[in-house]
Amino acid sequence: MARKRWSQLSSRARRLIILGGTIEGLLKIAALVSLLRRPAEQVNGSKLRWAAAIMLVNAVGAVPAGYFLFGRRKPQS
Repeated sequence: MARKRWSQLSSRARRLIILGGTIEGLLKIAALVSLLRRPAEQVNGSKLRWAAAIMLVNAVGAVPAGYFLFGRRKPQS
């Protein structure tokens, strides 16, 4: 399959790419803010490793979603 340039993509495809990138960027920002504000004892694993994974792994929001689902501990009351 030949690679297309940005100008060769349909306007629908361009909008979907922009939307996907925006959603992933917002998820990464939300996950990093949550990680920074949360005490280390409320995080499953190393905060540094979570931050690195959130920033470096580009998996259409999978790592930020994984942090929200599995990386945070429930606060003990």
